[in-house]
Amino acid sequence: MEEIMTDSTLSAKAIELIQLEDKYGAHNYHPLPVVLAKGEGVFVWDVDGKRYFDFLSAYSAVNQGHCHPKIVNAMVEQAKTLTLTSRAFYNDSLGSYEKFITEFFGFDKVLPMNSGAEADETALKLCRKWAYTKKGIAENQAKIIVCNGNFHGRTISIISMSDDPDSYGGFGPFTPGFIKIPYNDLAALENALQDPNVAGFLVEPIQGEAGVFVPDSGYLKKASELCKAKNVLFIADEVQTGIARTGKLLACDHENVKPDVLILGKALSGGTMPISAVLANDEIMLCIKPGEHGSTFGGSPLAAKVAVAALTVIKDENLADRAEKMGQLFRDELAKIDSDMIELIRGKGLLNAIVIKPKNGKEAWDVCLKMRDNGLLAKPTHGHIIRFAPPLVINEQQIMEAVEIIKKSILSFN
Repeated sequence: MEEIMTDSTLSAKAIELIQLEDKYGAHNYHPLPVVLAKGEGVFVWDVDGKRYFDFLSAYSAVNQGHCHPKIVNAMVEQAKTLTLTSRAFYNDSLGSYEKFITEFFGFDKVLPMNSGAEADETALKLCRKWAYTKKGIAENQAKIIVCNGNFHGRTISIISMSDDPDSYGGFGPFTPGFIKIPYNDLAALENALQDPNVAGFLVEPIQGEAGVFVPDSGYLKKASELCKAKNVLFIADEVQTGIARTGKLLACDHENVKPDVLILGKALSGGTMPISAVLANDEIMLCIKPGEHGSTFGGSPLAAKVAVAALTVIKDENLADRAEKMGQLFRDELAKIDSDMIELIRGKGLLNAIVIKPKNGKEAWDVCLKMRDNGLLAKPTHGHIIRFAPPLVINEQQIMEAVEIIKKSILSFN
């Protein structure tokens, strides 16, 4: 808080609001010191009316842009009619949504949930249930392969598969049943698959929180084939990479890989409310019977209408194609910045990152503060990496303006 109190860019109003969060909220986040009050398209405004490019998009939840009118209208109209019934009863919106999303992504069934972490937990339960009822693994012996550097959420089971001390430190004991292997390492996967009790391989097509770590070309395809050969479920966590973010509808689509289980969240609502989903075909999904899994809010009429609107926007506005073109332009322009602070540029579509090399005591956090001052918001991950993920509605002129801000900010440390 001392750093914030002495930040001359913050108004008294902004500091007061930050102090409220500090006093009454849990200290489980370290936000960039800016207080936002409004969003539209690729922009957000702070409480003092200053406009910024949003280059985080709420960790890719706002792919369709802030407050997209078609999504908001769907939400408002349904909110005036019926918001929640629980799954104790049928409602008039869920079936249509389930038909829409399963046809949209090409699966037989969907299990609707709320947060991305809940969807990951759902996939884990589904995989284990399938292992016992279909694959014939002995009860309580199923194992799931996961990758080092993963980020699937923060529940106890999910942090049990993490190798990040900030995620798991001080939260044990942990859930057993996970085999950790290096990411982007097919030999390690092939070796782990020799265990006959392996039921699934859970993987992010691109590791977002790890700093936009893009695996080698062909990794996902070969990994899927290795899993299929051993009757192991290939489970793709596309909560952050899915729904057009990487230049295809799904990141797996870059290698024509069809996951056995697909996990979605974030942009499934366009950032208006928590909506997530797990998709699979009947042989897998129908392993879970009534009473074995559920959610009070999952599949609510409100969520159903919002998700249909959010996915329709993705399709109607060709946002996957836009992400592909704008992402290539963004990386090409970043590559022209002449600074030894930029160690590496990587990404796919509009999920990108730069690895920052500290200079004169200045690090990625300092670069993000300077970009904030210059009108662009992004956030470091792992201390030395800055992730850039603007809403997919961004256009060429806006990309160029944003790159100029990034360039100006980094070169100010030369």
